[in-house]
Amino acid sequence: MFYVKQLEHEIVLTPVHFGPKLKATIVRLLKEEVEGLALANYGYVVNVIEVPEDQIKSGIIEYDSGDVVFTVKYTALLLRPFINEVLDAVVTQCNALGFFAFCGPLRIFVSKHSMPEEMFNGFDGSKDAWISDDKEVVISSGCGVRLRIKGRTVEQGNITAIGTIKDNYLGQIDDGETMES
Repeated sequence: MFYVKQLEHEIVLTPVHFGPKLKATIVRLLKEEVEGLALANYGYVVNVIEVPEDQIKSGIIEYDSGDVVFTVKYTALLLRPFINEVLDAVVTQCNALGFFAFCGPLRIFVSKHSMPEEMFNGFDGSKDAWISDDKEVVISSGCGVRLRIKGRTVEQGNITAIGTIKDNYLGQIDDGETMES
């Protein structure tokens, strides 16, 4: 799910940024541009860990604008969901077709067809919750669920996934209410 990888990115600077703190400016702009971005082949960039100064290449001047393009190699912490990976997520929305949950920046949809049979017809519109036939399991906004990733898509710099809670040991793990001692 999380891994570290060396990546490369191009930073375009206008001449106003040139000066004694050029490398610090490049690192700051790199972090602003890539952190939180979903890269199609790699996943979400959670954090830029390191930008070695020797990995900031000399810039190339764009003659029509005067801007300079710097190629920067950096080390980043990435979040990438793998098919059949089991993870914990927080439910954010329930509807008659299933529910949405988030695991960090990753949005996951679990269809009613990917829920156990005792929950298939258990959507309660008044409570916005999925309730099992025996009323033991209630999946609503704010509760924690353990699910398995069955598929993922990458669109416009965003990664979404499809999950299931139909297997053993999957489903509600936390009802979202704080326990008082």
